[in-house]
Amino acid sequence: MNKRLKLILSLIALALLLTGCSTSTELITLDTTFSEAMNDGFLSAIITYPLSQAINWLTPKIGIFMAVAVVTIVLNAIVLAFTFKSNIAMQKMQEIQPELQKIQAKYEGRSDEMSQQRMAMEMQQLYNKYGINPLGSLASTFIQFPLLIGMYNAVRRSYAVANATFMGASLSLSPSQAIPAGKWVCVVIFVLMVACQFISIKIPQWIAEKRGKEEADKHHKTYKKPEQQNQAMTYGMLAMVAVAMFSIPTAVSLYYCISSIVNIAKTVVIDKMTHKEA
Repeated sequence: MNKRLKLILSLIALALLLTGCSTSTELITLDTTFSEAMNDGFLSAIITYPLSQAINWLTPKIGIFMAVAVVTIVLNAIVLAFTFKSNIAMQKMQEIQPELQKIQAKYEGRSDEMSQQRMAMEMQQLYNKYGINPLGSLASTFIQFPLLIGMYNAVRRSYAVANATFMGASLSLSPSQAIPAGKWVCVVIFVLMVACQFISIKIPQWIAEKRGKEEADKHHKTYKKPEQQNQAMTYGMLAMVAVAMFSIPTAVSLYYCISSIVNIAKTVVIDKMTHKEA
């Protein structure tokens, strides 16, 4: 788990670095060509350019709000197609937390090499029992980060985002800019984004607890709620996202909000699929 955490933090640092490297502020319009987009780099051309053009093309037809929403949903569908097994593994990892914690408690305070090897072996046996690859869940992280960066830059440089309005407000405004301007729709989108992010983070835990209670009742046992680890880090990351989004165009908050709603729906659907009644 420590290695996984280090890898995720490294990816976050890389994402921030890549975001900072994208310094171009030139708007992408429907007249912008692919070769012109290549001047900003390969990743910009294959990710930022098509996403921005999709928003530009859809906005006159369905409005800026729906344009960002449609692009977000399609983007999430593409990610899900490549990471479906990874998402199943992540949910199963949540469900076996009580069993993992029993193994860890069994070897608590025993730091000798033999004990650590036995603990690793028992944990691997548990993963094998439920058909889980603990590193499989990292696939979605690898895919989502460049797309997140690409969507951020697509929104930042989209001509439609810079010029279209939703309910009298430009989604190019950040929530911090919208408050003094009285554009409260941007603030509402931001608040909804934070709420949906929170639910998206917590729903796997809630589902795992529900399944644990059902399993305990089935065997006439008392359900013991598993100890939740890294809660401070989870809430800290949520706070960091909220602080960052407060100064970024509201269109990015809209992207995050819809992505969270899609993720909530995906989590519920995967749970139903992996726990079909006999």
